[in-house]
Amino acid sequence: MIMPFSFFKPFRPKNPLELVKAVSESLLALDTKTVAEVKALENALEEVEKNFSLMSQMLSGDGEVEPNAEHVTQLTDQIYKEDTLSLLIHKFPILGWEARKDLVHCWCIFLRQIVGYSYCCVEYLETHSELLDFLFVCYDSKDIALNCGNMLREYIKFPGLAKYIFDSISFELFFKYVELRNFDVASNAFAIFKDLLTKHETAPSEFLTAHYEEFFVHYKKFLTSENYVTRIQSLKLLSDFLLETQNSYIMKCYILEVRYLKVVMTLLKDSCKNIQISAFHNYKVFVVNHNKPFEIIVILAKNHARLLTLLCNLSVGKGAEDEQFEEKKDMIMKEIHKISCLPSLAC
Repeated sequence: MIMPFSFFKPFRPKNPLELVKAVSESLLALDTKTVAEVKALENALEEVEKNFSLMSQMLSGDGEVEPNAEHVTQLTDQIYKEDTLSLLIHKFPILGWEARKDLVHCWCIFLRQIVGYSYCCVEYLETHSELLDFLFVCYDSKDIALNCGNMLREYIKFPGLAKYIFDSISFELFFKYVELRNFDVASNAFAIFKDLLTKHETAPSEFLTAHYEEFFVHYKKFLTSENYVTRIQSLKLLSDFLLETQNSYIMKCYILEVRYLKVVMTLLKDSCKNIQISAFHNYKVFVVNHNKPFEIIVILAKNHARLLTLLCNLSVGKGAEDEQFEEKKDMIMKEIHKISCLPSLAC
C-alpha cells in the first residue's frame, strides 16, 4: 500500500539557542507599528506566550519529563549573553497573565542557575541596576504588582542585589507600597521589606547606620498607621531586626530616643490586645536598658502607676508561652517600680 505524501514536516523542538532567539524576536515584535492593529497585537502576544511556555518547560520539565540539565545551562547562558533579561523586564507590563506567570517562574530559575562558576544572571543584574528601578515602578500597577513582588523577593536573596536596593532611591517606595489599600499588594511589599531587613547580615546594618534618622522617621509612620495590619507587622519586625546581633548599635541608639519610647507607650494602650503584646516586647528594651537617659527615666517614673496597672492586666494566656511572658512582665514591672521609688523622681 502506498502511503500518501505528507506536506507537513515533523515537529522538532527548538534548542536553547533557537528558543532564546524566538523569545527575543517575539518580544521585539510588540514594538512594531503593526501593534496598532488589535489583531496584530493579539497575534504578537500569543507568540510571546507560546515561547514563554516552551522556555518554562525547558527549564523545569513538563511534569512527566525532567528538564535536561545541559539545556537549562545553555538557555540561561544564552539569556545572559543576548541581553534578553533586559528585554524580558521592559516588556513585562504589556504581557498577558499567562505569560507573566511563566516569566516569573523562569526568572527565579535564571537567577539561581550557575553557569561555569558564577550566577551569570545575578552578575548581569548587578551591572544593570536600572532594571530594579523599573520593577519598582511596575509595582505601582495593581495588575502586575504581585508578579513584580515575586521577582523582587527572588532578587533580594542575593546580597549584592539586596545592597543595591538599600542604596537605591527606590527603597523609599516601600513606605508608600506598604500602606496601599490593596491588602495583597501591601502585604507582598511588606514581606519584601521584612526580608531585606532580616535576611542579610551586613547590608541592613550598614544602611541603618548610615541612614538612621530618615529611616526611623519613616518607620514611625508605620507604627502609628491607622491600618491595624501595618501596625502589628511593623511592631513585630522592629523587634526582629533590632535584636539582631549585627544591629546592636542601631538598637542602642533607638532605645535612647524619647520620641520612640512615647510611640511604644501609646501602642501599649492600644485597644487591640495583639498590638499591646507586640508593643510590650519593644517597650521592655527601653526599660531594661542600663544606660537610660535622664529624660526616659523621668517619663517612666511619672507614668509608673498607669504603666503598672496596664501591664498587670496584660496576658497572652497560652500555657508555656504565657509563663515566659509573665516572667518578663514581672521583671519589667519591678524595674518600673524601682525607678518610681527614686527619691528625686517619685510622683
